[in-house]
Amino acid sequence: MKRKAMWTAVAVVLLATLAAGQEQQQYLDVYTVQVKPDKRADFDALTKKIVAANRQNNGDSWLTIETTYGPGDRVTFISTRQGYGDAEKASDTFYGAIQKAYGKPGTDKLFQDYNQCVVSSRSEFRRRRWDLSSNAPTDPAAMAKLLGESRWLRTVVAHVRPGHSDTFESLLKDLKAAREENSPPITTLVSQAVAGQEGIVYYLTTLQDSMAAFDKLPSMQQLLGDEGYAKFLKTTADAEVSAETVISRFLPELSNPAEAVVAAAPDYWRPKAVMAAKASAKKGMVNAASTEKMEDKSQQH
Repeated sequence: MKRKAMWTAVAVVLLATLAAGQEQQQYLDVYTVQVKPDKRADFDALTKKIVAANRQNNGDSWLTIETTYGPGDRVTFISTRQGYGDAEKASDTFYGAIQKAYGKPGTDKLFQDYNQCVVSSRSEFRRRRWDLSSNAPTDPAAMAKLLGESRWLRTVVAHVRPGHSDTFESLLKDLKAAREENSPPITTLVSQAVAGQEGIVYYLTTLQDSMAAFDKLPSMQQLLGDEGYAKFLKTTADAEVSAETVISRFLPELSNPAEAVVAAAPDYWRPKAVMAAKASAKKGMVNAASTEKMEDKSQQH
């Protein structure tokens, strides 16, 4: 009886832990800058210094994207957070890594020069809406693989009227169901601004490994059918203040991705490091071959 009670208690704890994991919130810490066109080269050079400092000193991790279809010279840095406290801790880690690399005066100078390259900036906190996302990765490893293999992002930014969130989210759930029934499945990640934006804003992002892959996605009418598409048009007309679609691409040279993301495509995310490793390996093979030849000659004599 005691053993049965013990295993029952263990099962309850495990179920509670799983439930807590499923309910755990996840956020996106987003920093967007509008770069001065004539300062773009300087901006990239300074950002690479920031990347190097964080990479060498166990600093923060982030992915960087550049808007290709939308406002020009707009660069966005995106980090994943597990909560508000995690964002605060990551900020300290980020600046700590830079100060360790360049010292306090060097860090101050770095950001003074950085600010001279920027017209404007916006910091934003977004909550992942897994309940509205379709075919979302089921674990961190799958998410890392998706990010690591992606090169392009298409994002719909929807500004929703006050009082219409429930109606709009109901529409997103219809889209989620349609996408999850589609073959092949379409992954769309949804997040919602919780700080740093005006009004109610949702982001619907589809990631692909090439621009051409977007051609293969079904249209909204094909996805929903005529009746569903008519409902979609009416709902968005009533619920949205405005919507825009932007296409962006990842910038690996300005990113400091987590190692799990790098592992999915090291040639893309760390091209210089991969090339250096290959060159070193090749050099080692040459040296080994030369040593063998010298040994053969010594044996002949």
